[in-house]
Amino acid sequence: MFAFGSAAAIAVAGGLCLAFFSGVVGEVLAVVLISGGLAGAVLLVFLEIGLGEERDLAEEEERRRKRSRLARGPRLPRRPRRPS
Repeated sequence: MFAFGSAAAIAVAGGLCLAFFSGVVGEVLAVVLISGGLAGAVLLVFLEIGLGEERDLAEEEERRRKRSRLARGPRLPRRPRRPS
């Protein structure tokens, strides 16, 4: 959540630059900061989606492992083979 707040703060700072600085400097700062803040927010959304999918895959893999262990049952010791 801190990262999303930081991205929003950067975008707001760009809006404040547009309000307080006149001329080209204010416009350039506003465009750079607002674009950076919005791009950061979009990247964070994609990161959250990707991490959620990774968690889901890890949980599914763990369920498969548990199911395969339970399906096999307890392992009995193998008897040694006799030489032929």
